[in-house]
Order: sequence, then C-alpha cells, then structure tokens
Amino acid sequence: MKKLIIDGHNLVPKIPGLHLKDEDDEVRLIEILQEYCRQARRQAELFFDGSPEPRVNQRKNGLVHVHYIKIGYSADDAIIQYCRNLGGDKDNWTVISSDHRIQNAALGLGLKSMNSDVFSHVITTTLSSEAAVQQKREKPLTSGEVDEWLAFFDKDTDS
Repeated sequence: MKKLIIDGHNLVPKIPGLHLKDEDDEVRLIEILQEYCRQARRQAELFFDGSPEPRVNQRKNGLVHVHYIKIGYSADDAIIQYCRNLGGDKDNWTVISSDHRIQNAALGLGLKSMNSDVFSHVITTTLSSEAAVQQKREKPLTSGEVDEWLAFFDKDTDS
C-alpha cells in the first residue's frame, strides 16, 4: 500500500473551504484525508505543529495516523526525522509539502515528493470521481444521521 507523509498546516490552506484560522481546520482535514485514503487505498502520516497541550502526541484515525508536535518544536523537523527513520521502505512513501526544506530532505533521502497544491488537486479529483460519488450515494445513514432526520421531520409535523 502506498503511504503518505503530510505536512498538515501546509496542506490546510490548499484545500478548498479550509483555512488555518478555522477553529476546526485540523479535524476537517483529518476527515477529508480519511475519505481520500479510503478511496485511494493509501495510508497517511499527518503532522501538525503548535499543539499547546501535553496530550497524547499521536492518534490513529482509520488510515490516517496523526502526529501532534508540541509548541517549541517544528512539524518540519519531525517530518524530516520520520523520513530518516523509514529505513529501506522508501519506495512506497511520498512526502506532501510545499516547504522546500522538507521537499529537498525527502528527495535527498530517496523519497518521492509532491507539492501541497498538486496533492489538493489529487484529493479533489479522487473525491469527486464517479466511483466516489456512487459510493456516497450507496452508503447507509449512520444512526446519528437517522436521528437528525427523524428530529427534523418531527419538527415539521408539530406545526
């Protein structure tokens, strides 16, 4: 399976509808990447810097493994170190960042590199493909979605 190493805050502003100023920008990016990885059959290591809390610095979200880098440290440095630690499995990895330092380090270590703008287009294309749209249509509602619809229609009958 092909794997991605993603500079999260570098990617956020490249995704249509996401902005770094949004309170939930990280959560929304994780959701988008989960769906992309499911559709594209990829795994991702996603790095965010500036985590103020001494919480667990890693979290698994389906095919997306999130690394929160605490304040005072750089996600760029964490990404480069992660790349250095990959060993011989480098053929399966692509680093996603527009940061030239990360791109150069990745290429120097023998990994593929892709600009965040280009990857944003790949995500958009994948998630808007005919197959992706069809899968969304066929996907059953979650129990929470059913409850929302029931509450919605119940409100309409009260008037």
